[in-house]
Amino acid sequence: VQLQASGGGLVQAGGSLRLSCAASGLYFRNNAMAWFRQAPGNEREFVSAIRRSGQGTFYADSVKGRFTISRDNAKNTVYLQMNSLKPEDTAVYYCAATTSVQLTLGRNYNYWGQGTLVTVSS
Repeated sequence: VQLQASGGGLVQAGGSLRLSCAASGLYFRNNAMAWFRQAPGNEREFVSAIRRSGQGTFYADSVKGRFTISRDNAKNTVYLQMNSLKPEDTAVYYCAATTSVQLTLGRNYNYWGQGTLVTVSS
């Protein structure tokens, strides 16, 4: 199984980025997908998740209204559109896959990508 995250980079506060995560080696439609992030010196935290069908989405309070998660089951890809970025959004962002129904806990995820770095300058 491979989860290949991309789209990170350096952006100014208030800007936007779109992260992508391409999955292979698993039955994508059978997995809920999520994004987590880890800032230097901090623990990994939940950012957003989307159910298998795409009909249910979940967000951390810190990103609600600014980030949008989506998925394209035909392309085996999950996206995270990040708008109105803040310096506190700076972190390595990881995509993850799970067959669990509890989507906000990292320990419930079976597969993880390698991460993509997002840096937001003030």
